[in-house]
Amino acid sequence: MALLRLTLLLACACAATIEAQPARRIISTSPSMTETLFALGLGDQVVAVSQFCRFPPQVASLPKIGTYLRPDVERIAQLRPDLVVIHAKADQLERNLKTVRVPFITVDFVGLHGVFSSMRAIGAAAGVPGSAEALVAGIERRFDQIRKAVAGRRPQRVLLLVGRRPGTLTDLVAAGHGSYLSELVSVAGGVNVLSDPRLPEYPRISMETVIRLEPDVIIDAGDMEDRPNERVAREAVTLGMWKRQQIAGTRAARVHVVLSDAFVIPGPRMTEAAETMALWLHGVRF
Repeated sequence: MALLRLTLLLACACAATIEAQPARRIISTSPSMTETLFALGLGDQVVAVSQFCRFPPQVASLPKIGTYLRPDVERIAQLRPDLVVIHAKADQLERNLKTVRVPFITVDFVGLHGVFSSMRAIGAAAGVPGSAEALVAGIERRFDQIRKAVAGRRPQRVLLLVGRRPGTLTDLVAAGHGSYLSELVSVAGGVNVLSDPRLPEYPRISMETVIRLEPDVIIDAGDMEDRPNERVAREAVTLGMWKRQQIAGTRAARVHVVLSDAFVIPGPRMTEAAETMALWLHGVRF
């Protein structure tokens, strides 16, 4: 009996060791996944990323495997990963990875709940569940600090744009109900003017709708596809477009142009975006 008990204890210990072992070769297929992996302390194990991954800076030297919707499966297989992190919408990639017998995990960064669930899932799959719990707890703690800092202030009505036709104020795409950006607006002491649950997560709107909604603050993240240095160069151009529009009849909302891609990548840097929003909405600095 004693021998059996010892054998069972050793088996459990071995199983625990195996479960806790981090993946050695990880491939990320999107910026959110890449930033999460590095925040979990797994940067040294990341062997390839998507072509849109730019943070942290060291990912610039890593091999690129395409985008999460159009990945190079042959290239992924050649890199011999023991874990590929893919998006739930990448159905074809999931099928292809199964075909070439490459291990993967599917996540979906939709809404803050989805972001936190994805962080935990990545941590568990990579063998660092404790790091994932600590990462989520740290983000939630920072959000609570921001909420306390803006508590009691008049909520600002916010319109947050995530897309538009380059160089124009047409073909506008905004953050709607259910998006993590809408939830960040709430954390920062704002109210999303497009929080109607009947709307899509990212509705397309017209300038007439912008005028009708009468936001106090417009946050324009419409140039996020540009390189960082191009965003800075275009900030004055974007502000100029909004100024001309306001002269033509739009309510004089405060307009802020987003330069950091922390706003459009649901991941560990969401706290940076929420802090910036709190500054823009209420003048609160962190």
